[in-house]
Amino acid sequence: MEIWVNPRCSKCRSALSILDEAGVSYEVRRYLEEPPTVAELDAVLKRLGLDPWDIARLQEPEAAELGIKSWPRDEANRNRWLTALSEHPKLIQRPIITADDGTTVVGRSEEAVRKVLP
Repeated sequence: MEIWVNPRCSKCRSALSILDEAGVSYEVRRYLEEPPTVAELDAVLKRLGLDPWDIARLQEPEAAELGIKSWPRDEANRNRWLTALSEHPKLIQRPIITADDGTTVVGRSEEAVRKVLP
């Protein structure tokens, strides 16, 4: 299991606590320090069944600088979104947890985090 975290994020700390309490083994990826590639993001999004704009943090100052809110949300612009998220990882919702069994969630709630537990 891998969890993408920003250590300053309370949702990430909460998710880590839930995983620790459950006694599961996981790897932490500090995605701001080690941003996911476009291919990694695409793979995670396929597992989530989401598009890149579904996990974009549009309230971030970087989103305003890029003008990302006004970008089309369609297949023709998907790679543009993926590239922006890879180059500006602050724009990625967190935490994202990928379990070995293929279950993948954006762990913003306790219920979502518990979906990845065995």
